[in-house]
Parts: sequence; C-alpha cells; structure tokens
Amino acid sequence: MKKLLVINGPNINFLGIREKGIYGNQNYDSLLLMIKEKAEELEVMVEVFQDNSEGAIIDRLQRAYYEQVEGIIINPGAYTHYSYAIRDALASMEDIPKIEVHISNVHKREEFRHVSVTAPVCNAQIVGLGLKGYLYAMEAILTL
Repeated sequence: MKKLLVINGPNINFLGIREKGIYGNQNYDSLLLMIKEKAEELEVMVEVFQDNSEGAIIDRLQRAYYEQVEGIIINPGAYTHYSYAIRDALASMEDIPKIEVHISNVHKREEFRHVSVTAPVCNAQIVGLGLKGYLYAMEAILTL
C-alpha cells in the first residue's frame, strides 16, 4: 500500500476560524476527515502533519525520506513565500513526487503571495480549489 504524507504549515489548523471569506467555514477536522475518506477510496495510507514552526516541518520532511514515503502533498502556508529552508528540504528529495496545495487562489491575493519559493521544487501546484485541492492532489500524486 502506498504511503503519502500531507504537511500543513502555519495557521492551517485554524481553518473555520481564520478569514472565513478566504478559507471557508469548514474546520481542520473536516479537512482531516475528507483526507481520510479519500485515502480509503484510493487505498493508500496517509499521514497528516501540521505544525506552525518551520523547523518541525523540515524535520518531518527529512523523516519522510527515511520512511520511504511515496508522495508528499504540502501546504506550507506563509512559508511558501520565503522559506528557503523548506524549499531546500523539498529539493533534496528529488525522487519523491511532491504537490504544493493552497486553499485560496494565491495569485488573486496580496502581491507577496504571488511568489512561491517552494513550488519550483514540486511536481505541481494546485491553488484556489478550496479543501478539495487536497483530494485532487492525492489523486494526481499517484500518477507521478
């Protein structure tokens, strides 16, 4: 059975609380349930990891390499735009497919959100499709 890792960065755990006009009313538990149900449908194992700190995200990415995870879906949150450390951790795992996900369409938001330093080291980026973007990423990563 394939093993996937979903990583969520800062404030993703505040879904349903933060900026509902941008991120919607569904809470983080709703996202976890959606991912769990999709994993069952796709017959894959999925671990979801969330942390607000850059170092913990990097540690989890490095551990994923040794665990032979077969795909990584990452929403780095605000780290998307400036964390060269997370970018380097992703880049070091060339053989593991990676998809970056953003709930909102970052290209229609503030200018600083238009640039992703992490997307260039991922195989694809999904933006603006709400929480369903994670589900689409799960389907797509199995084909990479």
